[in-house]
Amino acid sequence: MTVSGSSVARGVAERVARESYGRLVAYLGGRLGDIASAEDALATAFLTALEKWPVDGVPDNPDAWLLTIARRRKLDDWRRDKVKAKSADHLALIAEELSTAAEMEEEIADRRLALMFACAHPGIDVSARTPLILQTVLGLTAADIGARFLVSPGAMGQRLVRAKARIRDEKIPFLVPEKEELSHRLPPVLASIYAAYTSGWMDIDGAEALGQEAIWLASVVVSLLPQEPEPKGLLALMLYTEARRSSRRGPDGAFVPLDSQDVGLWDRKQLRLAEGLLREANANGPTGRYQIEAAIQSAHVARRLSGISNWQAVVSLYDVLGRIAPSPVVTLNRCVALMRIGQVDAALDDIHALARDPRMADYLPYWTARAQICADLGRHVEAAEAFTIAIGLCWSEAERRHLEGQRSKILC
Repeated sequence: MTVSGSSVARGVAERVARESYGRLVAYLGGRLGDIASAEDALATAFLTALEKWPVDGVPDNPDAWLLTIARRRKLDDWRRDKVKAKSADHLALIAEELSTAAEMEEEIADRRLALMFACAHPGIDVSARTPLILQTVLGLTAADIGARFLVSPGAMGQRLVRAKARIRDEKIPFLVPEKEELSHRLPPVLASIYAAYTSGWMDIDGAEALGQEAIWLASVVVSLLPQEPEPKGLLALMLYTEARRSSRRGPDGAFVPLDSQDVGLWDRKQLRLAEGLLREANANGPTGRYQIEAAIQSAHVARRLSGISNWQAVVSLYDVLGRIAPSPVVTLNRCVALMRIGQVDAALDDIHALARDPRMADYLPYWTARAQICADLGRHVEAAEAFTIAIGLCWSEAERRHLEGQRSKILC
C-alpha cells in the first residue's frame, strides 16, 4: 500500500471505474460466462474499495485488487449455493487464473474486444447489441443509453437484462470470432467504439484516456480485418478529430471553434495517418458511413490548411451521407454547411422542419445551429432565444462561455 486518505482513495476508485470498468467486466464476464454476475461482483469490489482504501491505502495495482475481491465474492456466492465438488474445483482453478491474469493488463484489454464481439453475436437481438456494448464496455447506465436511443430507461433496462441472460443461457463465448464471421458483427462494434471516442472528446477527467482506448480498439479491428473499409474509415475519422484536440482550448482555457483554431497546433502525423487510412478504405470496397464522415473531416482540414473554401464539397458529402445513413443529425450538419455557402433560407427551412422531431428539444447542436442561422439572417430575437436554450443544455463551462459571448454579440 502506498497512498492513503479518503479523498485520494475515492479519486482513484473513480478513475479506475472510468478507465478499467470495461476491461474488468470483460475479463470476469469471460471467465464466468455471465455479464450480470461479473457486474454484480465488480459492484461489490468497488464498494469494498471505498471502505478499505481510505483506511488501508490504495493498492499498487488497483485492477488486480478489484479482480481479487470480485473473485472472492463469486466464490462465496457459489459456496452458499452448495455447488458440486467438481464444480467447486473448477471454480478454484478459475480463481487462480484470475489472480494470475490480474497482473496482465494487455490480456484484460484483449478480452474487452472479445466482449464487444460477444455482445454483437447473432443470437443477441439487433436492437440490444450496441446498447449492451455501451453498458458493458463503457459502463453507461440504462438511462444514459436510453437517452441516446430515444427509449425509456425502464424499457432499455429490460432489453439489456434480456440480452445478458441470452449470453449466459446460450453460453455465447467471449471470443473474437473467425474472420468469416467478423464482418457480420461489425456495425454495432464500430458504433460502440465511436460512441466511446465521442465520450472521450468531452472535457471531463479521464475522458481523453477513453478516447485513446477507442482509437486502440479501432486499430485492433483494422488489424483483424485489413480488407474491410469501414474500420479504416472509423479510425481515420477519429484520428482527424484527435489531431485537433490541443487546439480546442485557448491558453486561458476558452473554447476555440474549428474555424478559429491555430492549425499550427494540429498533429500532422495523425492527419497523415488519417489520410492514408481513408485512401486505403476508399480503395477497398463500397463506401460506408464512417468513410463519408472521415471524408467530411478531411475536407474541413483541407479548407483550413489551404484557406480555400470547399463548403460545397462538404454539402455534397452530407448529401451522400444522408442517403447512406439518414438521420436528423446528418440533416442538421448539412444545414450548417448550407449556411456557409449562402443558402441560409434553405438551411432555416430544414432547421424548422427538424423542430418537429422531439429528439431535437434537448439536443445542444440543434439549438447552436439554429442560433447561428437566425443570427446570420438578422433574426436576433430568435437567435437569442436559441442561444439561451443552448446555454442551458451545455455541460462544458468553456463552451457555455463561448455561447454566452455569441449571444451577447447579437444583443448589443
